[in-house]
Amino acid sequence: MDDRLEKVIKAMLAMQRYPWEQGVCAQALFEAGCDDLWIPMAYDAIKRMDKDGRLAMAGGGEAVSDPASNGEVCLRAYEKTGDEFFRAGARSMLDYLVHKAPRTQDNIICHNNASPFDGYTKYQLWIDGLYMVPPFLAVMGELDEALKQIRGYRKHLYDGEKNLFFHIRDVETGRFVRKLHWATGNGWALMGLARVIEEADKKDREDIRDELALFLEEVLSGMNVYALDDGRFRDILDDDKSFIDGTSSMMVAATVYRGIKNGYVSQDYRQMVDMAFDAVTDTIDDYGLLHQVCGCPDFVREGTSAEAQAAYIMAYAWRH
Repeated sequence: MDDRLEKVIKAMLAMQRYPWEQGVCAQALFEAGCDDLWIPMAYDAIKRMDKDGRLAMAGGGEAVSDPASNGEVCLRAYEKTGDEFFRAGARSMLDYLVHKAPRTQDNIICHNNASPFDGYTKYQLWIDGLYMVPPFLAVMGELDEALKQIRGYRKHLYDGEKNLFFHIRDVETGRFVRKLHWATGNGWALMGLARVIEEADKKDREDIRDELALFLEEVLSGMNVYALDDGRFRDILDDDKSFIDGTSSMMVAATVYRGIKNGYVSQDYRQMVDMAFDAVTDTIDDYGLLHQVCGCPDFVREGTSAEAQAAYIMAYAWRH
C-alpha cells in the first residue's frame, strides 16, 4: 500500500464518527479491498444499532437516511464470512427503511425524524440522502424502490436549469432550507447514482441503468461548468467567493474513475479528475489529513472531515 494512502486511512480511522461517517468510511475501505478494516466496522455498526433497526446510531439522534450508508458493508460482510449476524443487521436496516422511516406525502424517505432547523417540519430531503439510501436498497434487491427514491430527489431538489442539486428542502411546506448548489452534496448524489447504476447492471435492469447513467451524465456536466483550473470546485459551486473544496472533487473523481471502468462515464472527464486528484493529494499533511475541504461538524467552512478522507480513498482505489 502507498505510504500516503496508509496515512490517509489511519487518519480517517482516528476520527470520531456519526452514522453517515461510519458508513462512508467503511464503504471506502470495502471498495479499497481492506477486508481487515471494513468488516470490523460493519460489525460495530450492528453492535451500535438502535432498537428500531438503524445502524451505527452512536450519536445519531434523529438520523433516518444516514444509518443506511452502513448497510451494504453489512451485507458484504455476510457474503464474505457467512455469519448470519451481518445479514440480520442488513435486514434490520432494510426493515426500518421500508416499514418505519418517515416519508413525504409522495413516499420519499425523509432525511431525519425531526427537524434540526427551527420553523421547518421533519419532512425534509437532503441531497446527501441519495448516497445513503438508494444504493443500499439496490444491493438488497429493492431496485425499483431505489429508483423511486432517486426520482423523488430529482423532483424535489434538482435544478434543471443548471443540472445541479440544491441541498435541503422541506417538502411539507415546499420551502428550501438551504437552496444552494453545495458541491459536496452533488458529489454525494453522483456517488449514489454510480452504485445504483452498477447494481442495476448486475441484475440486468437495463431500463434503470440507462435512465440513471443519463442522469449521472447531466449532473457531471453541470458540475464540470464550475471546475477550477486544477479540476477542483468551490464549496458552493456557483459562488466565486466560496472556499475551495477537495471533498466534492474526490467524490466526482471516484465516480468518474469507476464509471470509466464500468462503461457509463466518458473518458472526456479523465483529465479533470486527474488534475483534481493531484491537487488534493498535495494538501495531505504529514498525519494523513486532507486540507482545503469542507469541514465537520457543520460543513459550512473549510476544515477536515471523515468523508473527505473516505472520498480520497475511494478515488485512489478506483483510479488504480
